[in-house]
Amino acid sequence: MISFENDYIQGAHPEILRRLAETNMEPLSGYGSDPYCESAREKIRKACGCENAEVYFLVGGTQTNAVVIDAMTKGYEGVVAADSGHIAIHEAGAVEFTGHKVLTVLGQNGKIDGKELRKYLQGFYQDENHEHMVFPGMVYLSHPTEFGTLYTKEELSQISEVCREYEIPLYLDGARLGYGLMSRGTDVSLSDVAEFCDAFYIGGTKVGALCGEAVVFPGKAPKHFLTVVKQHGALLAKGRLPGIQFDTLFTDDLYFRISSHAIEMAEKLKEVLREKGLPFAWESPTNQQFVVMEDEKMEQLRENVVFSFWEKADRDHTIVRFATSWGTKEEEIEELKRML
Repeated sequence: MISFENDYIQGAHPEILRRLAETNMEPLSGYGSDPYCESAREKIRKACGCENAEVYFLVGGTQTNAVVIDAMTKGYEGVVAADSGHIAIHEAGAVEFTGHKVLTVLGQNGKIDGKELRKYLQGFYQDENHEHMVFPGMVYLSHPTEFGTLYTKEELSQISEVCREYEIPLYLDGARLGYGLMSRGTDVSLSDVAEFCDAFYIGGTKVGALCGEAVVFPGKAPKHFLTVVKQHGALLAKGRLPGIQFDTLFTDDLYFRISSHAIEMAEKLKEVLREKGLPFAWESPTNQQFVVMEDEKMEQLRENVVFSFWEKADRDHTIVRFATSWGTKEEEIEELKRML
């Protein structure tokens, strides 16, 4: 059985496991105050080109989204997201559970359009009853999106401009950020993300770590953010765990090298899927590939290959997702080729 189910089917990159084992018996302070966390912060600041950024480590993506959004919005505010956005669809209402409504706008290939965002915000404030409504208090993006698509630098710039005009923060979910940054043809760098966003996170869980996400505030973090994290039950006592992992990921460009490998494997996977005549539901330049399969063929393939259901295409066809990761082997793609 081979698996293209998602990009976190493996445990952790061997170098991370080695560093965790090497430092295992060191007595270290907790809650992210140890020297490995501080070293990781410095390396992330350098990689972002943002020497004054504030960096915090949380455990998982859903947790991170809920905490950051709650910390950066007032009680009467919601967060604007594409109708296909992760927080709107696949987080079980975690953001709403904090008391903040997800306000959806129509997405285009998973992305928010800057002009549509401006139109939405203008419409809100032109409504004479808006004092009785949930205020748009933040804009949420993911890069890559749920569809594996990417924002361009110009698109991020336009959205950022709208957010600053309306004085609301722009937050970017970077669960798969490494794969987006290393995709062929992208013009977005990590420093661009830091320039355009008020907050974002660098995903570790899906990019080589056992667990962990690095939240970056290019300017100032919300007041008493660490306390807010603890209120949410999200403050890890053994802060060394994500600290050592991110310190390793941002040593010798490991994060970017393993992300690049996943993209290389995705390109090989695309060649195989095309060669076998499987139509793509849409084009994705990242590590997630979406194809349309006959249901009978899909069930046959499932006997030997693990992949993800995405959505029904019609009565007899299903859109399925194949995902590569930092740990995908070329031999696995060759084996899939023989099975298709």
